Amino acid sequence: MAHEVSPADYKDVVLFLATAGVVAPIFKRLKINPILGFLLAGVILGPFGLGRFIPVAPWLNHVTVDKPDEIAQLAEFGVVFLLFMIGLELSWERLRLMRRLVFGLGAIQVVGSSLVIGVAAMLLGQPPVAALAIGAALALSSTAIAVPVMAETKRLHAEGGRATFAVLLFQDLAVAPILITLAILGRGDGSFKLGDLVALGPAVIGLAVIVLFGRLALRPMMKSVAKAKSEEMFMAACLLVILGAGLVAALSGLSMGLGAFVAGVLLAETEYRHEVEVKIEPFKGLLLSLFFVSLGIRLDLSLLIAQPLMVLGSALGLLAAKGLIVFGAGRMLGLGARPAIESALTLAAGGEFAFVILDNAMGAGVVPRPVGQAVLVGATLTMFLIPALTGLGGRLARKKAAPVAEAPAGAVDAAETAGQVLVVGYGRVGKLVADMLRRHDLPWLSVERDARLVEQGRRDGGRIYYGDASRLELLERCGLASAKAVVVTMDSPEAAEAVVAAARGARPDVPIVVRARDARHAARLYELGATDAVPETIEASLQLSEAVLVDIGVPMGLVIASVHERRDEYRKALNRPDALGGRRRRLRDASLREA
Repeated sequence: MAHEVSPADYKDVVLFLATAGVVAPIFKRLKINPILGFLLAGVILGPFGLGRFIPVAPWLNHVTVDKPDEIAQLAEFGVVFLLFMIGLELSWERLRLMRRLVFGLGAIQVVGSSLVIGVAAMLLGQPPVAALAIGAALALSSTAIAVPVMAETKRLHAEGGRATFAVLLFQDLAVAPILITLAILGRGDGSFKLGDLVALGPAVIGLAVIVLFGRLALRPMMKSVAKAKSEEMFMAACLLVILGAGLVAALSGLSMGLGAFVAGVLLAETEYRHEVEVKIEPFKGLLLSLFFVSLGIRLDLSLLIAQPLMVLGSALGLLAAKGLIVFGAGRMLGLGARPAIESALTLAAGGEFAFVILDNAMGAGVVPRPVGQAVLVGATLTMFLIPALTGLGGRLARKKAAPVAEAPAGAVDAAETAGQVLVVGYGRVGKLVADMLRRHDLPWLSVERDARLVEQGRRDGGRIYYGDASRLELLERCGLASAKAVVVTMDSPEAAEAVVAAARGARPDVPIVVRARDARHAARLYELGATDAVPETIEASLQLSEAVLVDIGVPMGLVIASVHERRDEYRKALNRPDALGGRRRRLRDASLREA
């Protein structure tokens, strides 16, 4: 007999959605990272919060989570999607440009913090294996909190911000080896045996399958889906890649997150990278919010009263140890004192992966559960301090240097896109524009919706990404924030208008040159903020006029001068003074005269 579904079965989901709808707007209005709000909401709604008072006030059962295990099971997908996005943001070029900070400062921080915290745990009576697991978990900082906070304060591309991001990048890379090590220790019930290496054979095979599939079949599969030009099918393919890689890893004895991470790294080198990022970001945001709520639900703050010395001692010791290690390593590698302090303050707290690693360690019997829970409470307390610590570090750094222009989190590296021209559309017109830019040694990057044109352009060595450029999120991930100019060559009038409106709203200062269908379309583009609109019909008429005048003997100089004069007349007639493009042109001309 089928199980009858009652409204009570959806209570926890409704509570979470209500929490997301209330917490995120309030905390954003207060300029506090919403993740902290989700952690706090989880503590309040969980069995260790309002749930404790249900025997006294039974009505609280309606506003508390009564199935935390089911919520935790779904919330684990938040980590899976986060690891996938982290892998998707990696590339060999990014690692090469940041190799000194990533593999220098990052390695020193992770290894040094793990050893120092591990030794401290051993001195407090923990076995060596448990101590190292605790050290490895607490050595990792919070990417999910630190990066958005640095982006909001315009510090992500400052010297201290770059160093912080490099360390976070190495920490993200270190998660996979830590999880593999925990898998080995878990197979041995907390002890390491040589035979455990043999038992990891299925894990090696599983990773090999993921990598082999990614190398051979991933790009053809995404290309086939992209050719269908279906948003739903493309999204389904993205989810299939993430969950499929995660399930293969899980069946091999590893974590789903590790499989998703590998899939993300494999997709990072393809032309579909940015479109996948845009498609997956909402899923990641929602599931990651659920993950933090579930962390708060499982957090027993009564341990702060029952074991205050262990909880507060671990929190203070964590901040001091990691902060000093990051500061010392930064100075040793040539960072200035203020950027080193900024990085140290931002990275001193614990992170979300401490929960993942310690949950695995406690489940494998590596770390005793009471100890692990107390350590997690201490780490969570430090996470609440990240916005304040990051803000303090930023203020100290600003006293010496002005903030650096900021690109959105998740965008292409600033070093890769600085001063480039963003070409939207890579058909016949876009290809000619790119060729002229190449002839003048100007860097460019193109976005194209047609998968066939993307493949052809990539085969010719062009930097072209697949995606719908009418969405601001994709333009930002393709480097709009640092673009020298935007050229829109699309043949669809509606799509061109959407791109101009999105780009102008995000970058009021960037020149935008657009291909227009006719004079009416050009006037509309000027209203939306185009710097220059080139109507196909008018331009063709001018070219025909130039050819006939030259052929009948009119001097070339006079012909070129008259064509330019007529083109300017058309432009002035179409770009009215009250249009956004007209106002921008007047402001630009005034600034040039002043200069």
